[in-house]
Amino acid sequence: MLWHFNNELPIYTQLVEQIRRAIAAGELEPGARLASVRDLSLEAGVNPNTMQRAMQQLEREGLVYAQRSSGRFVTEDTAVIGRAREKLAFEHVRLYRAEMKSLGFSEREMISLLESSGEENNNGLLS
Repeated sequence: MLWHFNNELPIYTQLVEQIRRAIAAGELEPGARLASVRDLSLEAGVNPNTMQRAMQQLEREGLVYAQRSSGRFVTEDTAVIGRAREKLAFEHVRLYRAEMKSLGFSEREMISLLESSGEENNNGLLS
């Protein structure tokens, strides 16, 4: 897993978000065993306590579960994964709408842009 961090948010929050996204996108499959907290923290270059806190948050959300002496696993509950995926999508839509409103676009113009965004070469708007 590739880790990307910025200075605007706490590392713990970014870890949760990146793992949540990997689960929602199917990069971490249902039932997959996760690396140990120690290994994940080394891979991400973060303190093990920070990674542990992120894992506990993901457990509270139901995306990850721990089995004593076996480690942590991605939930096999596809409904939980689906809700996480939907929540991420809604957040992207919210951010898109806010940015487009700041540029002066109406709701109707936003919808039109979304509908036409899949057309080849964006009607010549982008080169």
